[in-house]
This record gives sequence, structure tokens and C-alpha cells, in this order.
Amino acid sequence: MTRDESLVSIARKLSDSRVLFSEPMANHTSFRIGGPCDLLVLPRTVEDAVLAWTMCRDLSVPCYIVGNGTNLLVKDGGIRGCLIKMAPGLSGIERNGAGTLFAKSGTLLPRLVQAALEHELSGLEFAVGIPGSVGGAVTMNAGAYGGDFGSLVTRVQAASLEDGIRWFDKDELEFDYRHSLFQTRNDLLILGVELGLAEGDRESIYELMQTRAKEREAKQPLNMPSAGSAFRRPKGHYVGAMIDALGMKGLRYGGAQVSERHSGFIVNAGNATAKDVLTLMSIIQERVKEAFGVDLEPEVIVIGEDAPPPIE
Repeated sequence: MTRDESLVSIARKLSDSRVLFSEPMANHTSFRIGGPCDLLVLPRTVEDAVLAWTMCRDLSVPCYIVGNGTNLLVKDGGIRGCLIKMAPGLSGIERNGAGTLFAKSGTLLPRLVQAALEHELSGLEFAVGIPGSVGGAVTMNAGAYGGDFGSLVTRVQAASLEDGIRWFDKDELEFDYRHSLFQTRNDLLILGVELGLAEGDRESIYELMQTRAKEREAKQPLNMPSAGSAFRRPKGHYVGAMIDALGMKGLRYGGAQVSERHSGFIVNAGNATAKDVLTLMSIIQERVKEAFGVDLEPEVIVIGEDAPPPIE
């Protein structure tokens, strides 16, 4: 069976998913950048998500899992194989116990934050304004303002190629700065996350959420397409401050630009390609290394293939 035949076979088996062939990933990432994906699967049920994932393994089809595409740069040549985008189709929130929320992996973070407020549960105030999904936030251990998801997660439900669907306890999840077990284990598919929160006062929770929202709006380029912070924060340094010191705020390569509001962000200033973004990131890395001796590591996840060279 050819790869194209395998992709068609996978698509036909999915009874509760939206499936798209040769779909531009620019339509599905916050960067608004990305070439075509051979098969994009948008599951609405756990069953379909697991089925698509396991069929890819059985048929030797390359398979990528993403949340809502908010921390993602897809290269201009697109993606060969299948990409399963868990958000927002695979979503839902339940309250389990006094301070516990369970959220499916495709649940968008703004909805989770709102649910915490509705249940008068504190702990997620730092996540106000983060646009990703629960599964993506756990995978990357997303955080801000001194808080992160790793500190709140009590356990994760995931599908395993060896063990089927099972729970992973907190001590198995290897949380660290912008890191979790799921970055190094491609044989696991996050399905749901249980969070332990503190009961609190609704008005106090709301006020802190409003404060965080205003801080984010004032400091970050929320009005322009981006994928969040371009680089991980190195110990002892601030990325934006180093870029500012080197006079690179506003620096542009093609359609990609260092944000004039926050230099830690690279924005799509108009028809940017993935090549534009990666070239600009490389320029920043080289100049920061030369000036400060610091190796900047990308925080943005890069997948896919380069565009083929033009035919002369």
C-alpha cells in the first residue's frame, strides 16, 4: 500500500473527525504560516484520535500531534504524512472533587481559565491570555508570571502504544522549565489532564485574572500573528533585553519581524514564510552568541519540510 493509499484508508476509518487533504497549515497555526499537510485530522472523540494515531503507526505513516498550533512553525514545504490537531474538537471540562478539574487535551486554555473562575478555583490566573490547548500546555509545561502547568497537574490520561489508555502520575511526568515527559516520548498521546487547584474567592480570582490580562496586552504583540516567545529563557538572562541591547527590536527579514512591542516575539508582519522566520531566528542567535556568549534555544516547535527550490 502506498502512502497516499494509507492516508485515504485512515481517513475512511474516522467516523467522527474532520479530515482534510493537502490542507495549508497556514490556516491552522497562530503564525499563519505553513505549507500543505498531506492529511490533517481534526478529531471530535477520543476514539477517533486514538484510531488515527494507531493506524498511522500500523501503516508506517509519519504522524504529528499538535494542540491548537499556537507554538508551532510549519515549514513552507508542508508536512508529509498525517497531522492530528487535537484542539478545539477534543474538548470538555469536568469537576472531579473539591479542587480538581479534568480537561480533555483539546480544551482551549481560555475556556479552562474561565471554568476555574466559574468554580471559584485559584491557580490558573497566570494562564490568562495564553491561547493554546491543555495538551500543548502540559507538553511544553507552559507558564508565565511565576506559575506553570507542571505545578498544577496531578495526573495525565494518555494512550500508550504498549499499554493502551492509562494514567500517568505527576512523578512520572518529568516536569521542568518548558519540559515534560511528552516531549521525549512519541509513543504517547495525551487525552486528558487532571489539575489540582485551590478553592478561593471569586472576586479575588477575577481581579488577578484581569491584572494578568492587562499586563499581557500591554507587553505582548497580541494583534499580530506569532507563535509566542521565539526562544527559551536562558539562565541569568532575558532574551528580549539582549535583543534590545543589540539594536534588533523591529529587525525584519522578509515578512518576519522582531516585535516592536516585545523583542522576545517574532511576528508575521505580512506574508512571512517559515524560511523568513527561521532566517531571522538564526541572525538573532548568531548575534546574541557573539555579544553575550549565550546559546539561544528555540521555544517554537518547528516541523515539516523546506519548500523545493524553484524550477529554473
